[in-house]
Amino acid sequence: MTSNATPDPPILAYLTSAYARASDTFIRGEVRQLRALGFTVHTFSIRRAEAEQVISEDVRREQETTEYLLDGKRGRLIWGALRQAIGAPARCLGALRLAQRCSPPGFKSRLWHVAYALEAAYLAGRLRAKGVRHLHNHIGENSATVAMLAAHIAGIPFSLTIHGPNEFDHPTEIALGEKIRRSAFVAAISSYGRSQLWRWCAADQWEKIHVVHCGVDETFLGQAPSPPPANPRLVSIGRLSEQKGQLLLVEAAAMVAREGTKFELVLIGDGPMRPQIEQAIRQLNLTGIVRLAGWMDSEAIRRELIESRALVMPSFAEGLPVVIMESLALGRPVLSTAIAGIPELVRDGVNGWLVPAGSVCDLVDGIRRVLAAPTSELDRMGRAGADAVSREHNAATEAGKLAKLFSRPIDD
Repeated sequence: MTSNATPDPPILAYLTSAYARASDTFIRGEVRQLRALGFTVHTFSIRRAEAEQVISEDVRREQETTEYLLDGKRGRLIWGALRQAIGAPARCLGALRLAQRCSPPGFKSRLWHVAYALEAAYLAGRLRAKGVRHLHNHIGENSATVAMLAAHIAGIPFSLTIHGPNEFDHPTEIALGEKIRRSAFVAAISSYGRSQLWRWCAADQWEKIHVVHCGVDETFLGQAPSPPPANPRLVSIGRLSEQKGQLLLVEAAAMVAREGTKFELVLIGDGPMRPQIEQAIRQLNLTGIVRLAGWMDSEAIRRELIESRALVMPSFAEGLPVVIMESLALGRPVLSTAIAGIPELVRDGVNGWLVPAGSVCDLVDGIRRVLAAPTSELDRMGRAGADAVSREHNAATEAGKLAKLFSRPIDD
């Protein structure tokens, strides 16, 4: 007799390199949406995020319920891995061989991959203890190696979400093709990202790569966009690093300021380039015009966006930033570079402005256009952006796509 009962969703585990933190709102939102759909989701992380990343109660709660493979208790890690080696020697040996096969040349790299195999063996034990039936990993670099090895030892399927751009900078070094081949499926966050994954795997693997967008939730969706402010205020949000292009943005801001244009630019985020950016602000006499605000939680970012004319993203390399979705959802157009998956959401003249990456002159022209735009134009563009995000980047809808992939039979 065949049962018509709907099977319970499989117990999932999520793994990342450092969870939870200020910049992973998309992962926390995805986990929350899957739990709302009835999935049990256990979160694991290789290490803890820096203390300054704990910018909200949501981050703190997720850290409290996350298991960390490297938490200072190395004896626990080694003992847990040894137990797996005794209980499943063939699988552990196979994982060690796979780790070495995926390692770049060099003694140091091979040693690191032995460490990944050790972490994977310990994680496999924890997955078994929790009854996990599927392991999912965000970002395709080191933690994805651990996920692939742990799934091999535990005898369960694993999958990946690939964001870019880092994975596309050194795909062979991180064995991206091997990870795709062994995965149950791969989620790319944009059509552009999927095309890059197609480049690094055999054509017979293409069908397992799906576009699953990052999304925003009810915090940003479902509210009528507020009228844009008349004040000349711009916001840029992201980690202060080379690839985000903030140093170029500061240079462009100085050129606009020298023209006598009055405006304010707020940089939200932190990172390794903060000292250089602070120095540039001083040298270019931008104190009082450009402000570094540090990391903020979602509610504070929401307020900052609403009080601005537009979001400015001068990045050199990206996937498809969630902050662009947040800005558009709130009815604030976006000035960004025409790279990676960004043009799939930001349409020049429709809901924002696109400029070539790396061009100070084009960035200056873009800032001029934003500051000169009448509020009626900003309102029209903002509403078009909110509609696009509602259609294509609803967190609940995108989590539903993942739920279907997680619930497929293992041999599908």
